[in-house]
Amino acid sequence: MATNSTTMTEQKARAAAWFVSLRDQICAAFERLEAAQSVGPFADLPAGKFTRKETKRASDDGSDAGGGVMSVMRGGRVFEKVGVNISEVFGTLGPAAQRAMSSRTGLEGIAEDPRFWASGISLVAHMRSPKTPAVHMNTRMFWTPHGWWFGGGADLNPMVEVPEDTTFFHAQLKAACDAHDPGYYPRYKEWADEYFMIKHWNEPRGVGGIFYDDHCTGDWEADFAFTQDVGRAFLKAFVPLTEKHMSESWTAEDREWQLIKRGRYAEFNLVYDRGTQFGLQTGHNPEAVLMSLPPEAKWP
Repeated sequence: MATNSTTMTEQKARAAAWFVSLRDQICAAFERLEAAQSVGPFADLPAGKFTRKETKRASDDGSDAGGGVMSVMRGGRVFEKVGVNISEVFGTLGPAAQRAMSSRTGLEGIAEDPRFWASGISLVAHMRSPKTPAVHMNTRMFWTPHGWWFGGGADLNPMVEVPEDTTFFHAQLKAACDAHDPGYYPRYKEWADEYFMIKHWNEPRGVGGIFYDDHCTGDWEADFAFTQDVGRAFLKAFVPLTEKHMSESWTAEDREWQLIKRGRYAEFNLVYDRGTQFGLQTGHNPEAVLMSLPPEAKWP
């Protein structure tokens, strides 16, 4: 993991710039979907557009601790609510985050020098149509003086599984993984299956995808390239499925089930999600951290 400070500064900048670029690609693609929707109960609405808002991370002493930009679209023709957040934050890890980091990574010295830097992109889309799957994606880079790593993944959350959609979504992620290491997809698919389990209901959040964290082969360029390809694969996996289903008709019963599934989604994010826990523990803007919550949900 050892890298000289000048090189690491440049690598941090490259990673942060990539997440901004990916955000721009995703927002443009989603706005094109909005403009293309011409049928259905929301077709007469103005095509949805993203609005952006800067966020700041709070520090104990009031010093600069970084922040990010929220890009949110609400009330569109296709997307009921979608957020695409980027962030670049830094400072020192608190005791809870130190313990979590040490136990996961096995790195020593975090308590003695708890400085960190992190940058990433996080996306959650809640759709108008119950026939169109909700989706989540994030990728990130994390640095401490003791080591760096990448993390991320994507998972599909249909209201009712369509097997061919599941196959298609996974195939795009598998292709991105296989381009770097044939072992990545089976390993990270299994991790997603375990991670995205709503344990108190003993049911999966959706139909899975891939999830990886603490990914460091020692070759920063290779690991960065892999993380970029995961981001690129997301659009290849999700946009065609949205185009396939966004104009299908649906019923009040479909909507009721969609709202109940969203309730399950909210439970997972509030109880289990690492990103939510880390963001709140490290003082990031709660509006940005909780962007993933749906605009409307129900519990039976």
